[in-house]
Amino acid sequence: MSASTLAEQLPTLFANLPSGEFGLAELEFEPLVSDGRVGAEIHRLYSTEQTGPQGPAAAVVRYLPGAEARSHRHPGFELIYVLSGELETEGGLHPAGSLLVLEPGSVHAPRSPKGCLALVVWEQPVQPV
Repeated sequence: MSASTLAEQLPTLFANLPSGEFGLAELEFEPLVSDGRVGAEIHRLYSTEQTGPQGPAAAVVRYLPGAEARSHRHPGFELIYVLSGELETEGGLHPAGSLLVLEPGSVHAPRSPKGCLALVVWEQPVQPV
């Protein structure tokens, strides 16, 4: 499949990914304070408002420099694709292009000393620990 055909099939937000660009200018972010996050912003793609209280959600999350979250548990899978910057977890430093697959039951406290932008998919809502 050619890059132009692929771009035509992707949602507008992701249409520029084959060229290495991301449609960040079109996104509206709001503060993200759940799970004790500090310095984080979110653009929701879909949420439990559409999928139900224990349903999946997906978002573009922006961690400003120095952002962090308290430790939390994932009852379902969580996928994090780092679009730019660096995300740090107990598993190490994850630069742009990294894909993290967190298994059900995993606990982590993500942070970003330098800032990052990530696509995040939660199979189920997280639980504080």
